[in-house]
Amino acid sequence: MNHNASLSAPPRRTRGIVLLSLAVLGVVSAAFVMRRPLMMSAPMCMAGRWHGCFDTFNGVLLITLVALPLAALVVWALARRRRAAGVTSAWRMSLAEVGMVHGTVPFVWMTMMPGAGAGTVTGRVSLVPLRDLLTMGPAGIVGNLLIFAALGFFAPMRFAASASVPRILALGAGCSVLVETAQYVLRLDRVSSVDDVLVNATGAVLAALASRRWWRTAAEAPSTQPRPAPAPAG
Repeated sequence: MNHNASLSAPPRRTRGIVLLSLAVLGVVSAAFVMRRPLMMSAPMCMAGRWHGCFDTFNGVLLITLVALPLAALVVWALARRRRAAGVTSAWRMSLAEVGMVHGTVPFVWMTMMPGAGAGTVTGRVSLVPLRDLLTMGPAGIVGNLLIFAALGFFAPMRFAASASVPRILALGAGCSVLVETAQYVLRLDRVSSVDDVLVNATGAVLAALASRRWWRTAAEAPSTQPRPAPAPAG
């Protein structure tokens, strides 16, 4: 049994290295493609100015990319602490927690950015399904798919209670409804649309399906553990 476990360890390690390399390559490629708009916000962000950095999509995206090494350091620190405490799946839990936060907060921040008429115009609501998809455009659809993608990808890996497609769909839809309601209540000069909820929830489900191999393993692991034999009566 130990021999088989030692044989399966190198492929798992190799798979992890490949996935990490692909993730790094994807981030570098995205930064290279968007280098010009990102560099437009770099001076403001380096100077710590709110206007031109934290109130723009480019600035928030730049801060998110720059903070990736810090996020990786937090994952390492959490995993090391958990491994020292004897926690199983320490790396998976730590990566899932940091990934949910780092991959969701920037997109929610960009979604909650006020428009030009914030505070002066009344809230706008669109409750007709599929009517706003035509006005979103490809960029808008992709952006809405990504808002809760990290949450859908990592939440089932961290919380076994959410390890099912219907629950992730409900989680993505519920979070999206909260965001749309906040946009309306705060009068951010944005349209609170049912299509945003549909697309956001779809993005969470697609991301959950992409990580299904890992979260299904995590959810099924407790049931595969050997159960202690019952004590003999008398």
